[in-house]
Amino acid sequence: MFEEICNFSFPTRIVFGCGAVRRLPECLRETGIRKPLVVTDPGVHATPVFTAVVAALKDGGVPFEVFAGVHGNPIEEDVLESAALYRSGGCDGVIGLGGGSALDVAKAAVVKARHEEGLYELEAQAGGMDRMKGPYDPIIAVPTTSGTGSEVGRSSVITSHKLGRKIIIFSPWLMPKRAILDPELTVGLPPALTAATGMDAFTHCLESLTCPVFHPLCDAIAIHGLELVIRFVAATMGAISFQKDLGATHSLAHPLSTEFGLNHGLANALCLPAVMRFNLEPAAAHYARLAGLFGAPVREMAELDAAARSVVEVEAMIQRLGIRSGLRNHGVPKESLGALSAKAFQDSCHLTNIRACTESDLLKLYEESW
Repeated sequence: MFEEICNFSFPTRIVFGCGAVRRLPECLRETGIRKPLVVTDPGVHATPVFTAVVAALKDGGVPFEVFAGVHGNPIEEDVLESAALYRSGGCDGVIGLGGGSALDVAKAAVVKARHEEGLYELEAQAGGMDRMKGPYDPIIAVPTTSGTGSEVGRSSVITSHKLGRKIIIFSPWLMPKRAILDPELTVGLPPALTAATGMDAFTHCLESLTCPVFHPLCDAIAIHGLELVIRFVAATMGAISFQKDLGATHSLAHPLSTEFGLNHGLANALCLPAVMRFNLEPAAAHYARLAGLFGAPVREMAELDAAARSVVEVEAMIQRLGIRSGLRNHGVPKESLGALSAKAFQDSCHLTNIRACTESDLLKLYEESW
C-alpha cells in the first residue's frame, strides 16, 4: 500500500448555494476571463436557466459568445465547432452550462482551440496527456444536473467517429477554475433525467470506492457521497472521489451511449447490478458497508451476506427511481452484445475494476444485464 508515492489534489474552487449563478461575473473576474464562450445544449438553451446565465453576464457587463449545439452524447463535431467559434470570437475562457455533455465539450474546446491534431490523438490511452501542454484558458462549470460531476473532474468524454467509440481526454489542465453549484438550476429537470443522472453519481461513488488504488481521502468522500445520493441524489462528491478511477460498469456503459444513444447514467444503472455480483467477493467489505447505508442490519450479518444484500438494495433503488431494468427494454438487441463487449474491452475503465475482466467476462455482464 505504501510502496508508491501518491498525490492528492482537489483544486477547483466551488461556489455553492441557491442563487449562486449570480456570482458568475465575479468568478469571471477572479479567473481573468474577459470574453467567455458559453457552451450548452439545445434543451438548456431554451430554458429559464440559460436566461438566468445571460442575465448575470449582461448585468456584469460581460461580452460573450454562445455555442448551443452539444449533443446528448457529445461527439467530436461539437468540439470542433465550439473551438472554431472560440477562436473566431476572440474568447479567452469557457463557461460549460448544462449536464456532463456540455461541460465535457467546454473542456475539450479550450484544448482543441490550441491543438491542430485530431481529437483522438489526445486520448489518454494514446498518451494524449503528455501532449497536452497547459495551462489552457480558464474553464468555469455551471452544472444543471446532479450527475456526472464533470465540474470537478480532470477528464472529457467525447465520441470519436474515427475510432467509433468514446474517448477520454484526461489532464489536470482540464480542471475547472470555478464550479458554480446552484441547486435551483436542477429543479426543472424531467424525472427520468434526474433518476438517470442520480444513478450516474451513485455509480461514480461506488466504483471509485472499490477501485484498488490507495486514496483514503477519495474513499471517505465516496462513502459519504453514497449516503447523500441515497438520500438526496447528489453529484459533485462522486466526481471528486473518482480521481482514484472507475470500474467495469463504466466500460459497459460507454459503448451503449455511442451505439444506441442511451443516457450515460441510465446505461450505468442498467449494468451496475450485474457488475456488483461479478465483484461480490473482492468487494465484499465495501458492499457490506453500502448495505448499512441503506439501513440493512449489517452487524447481524456475515460480510458476504451483507454484500449480497447491497445488490438487492441497489436494484430496489433503481426500481424506485422509475428506471426499467433490462437492456432489451431500452432498444439494445441481443445480437449486438458481442460487438458491444469488444468495444467495452477497449475502454480503459475496466482496468481499475476490483476484479480483472476479460472480454468474455464483459460479454457475460452484458448478457446478465440484457
